[in-house]
Amino acid sequence: MNAFTLAGWDNFFVASAGAAAALAGLLFVALSINLARILAIPGLASRAGETFVPLTVVLVISLEALVPGLWIRFFAVELLVVGTIAWLFATIMEQRAYRAHHYRKAQHLLLRIGINQPATLFIPISGLSVILGAPGGFYWLVPAVLLSLVGAMLNAWILLVEILR
Repeated sequence: MNAFTLAGWDNFFVASAGAAAALAGLLFVALSINLARILAIPGLASRAGETFVPLTVVLVISLEALVPGLWIRFFAVELLVVGTIAWLFATIMEQRAYRAHHYRKAQHLLLRIGINQPATLFIPISGLSVILGAPGGFYWLVPAVLLSLVGAMLNAWILLVEILR
């Protein structure tokens, strides 16, 4: 595997796409089952929406990476643009939640920032790294995908189980 070509990354992207799609489905189930409670608690609807963004980004970039003959520079630019948009969205949503006092404890805010910020920020860093030939290349996508999936699992658990407590 090389940090600057997609050769050898197939299994990673297949697994990432499958996991992101499965978690997005679980999130839809959680929303369907607990919609009234989610809408009644301030901040939970936006948190659910915020959870879909990294999952969608992981799904899109994983599927695109599997396209045969994909031009690496195009993919790197896509990572830069899509990742930057996802990072801006996550940052704006976190700022809104903080200003609206949706965090019951400081550790909730720190946990959310600690997962969402690197998960979304490592994607454009990966694209920029490939464009510039800087260290890391596509290896920046590994923590981005893992954090996106872990964050989605935590939020799905909250929206499906913890909301009932």
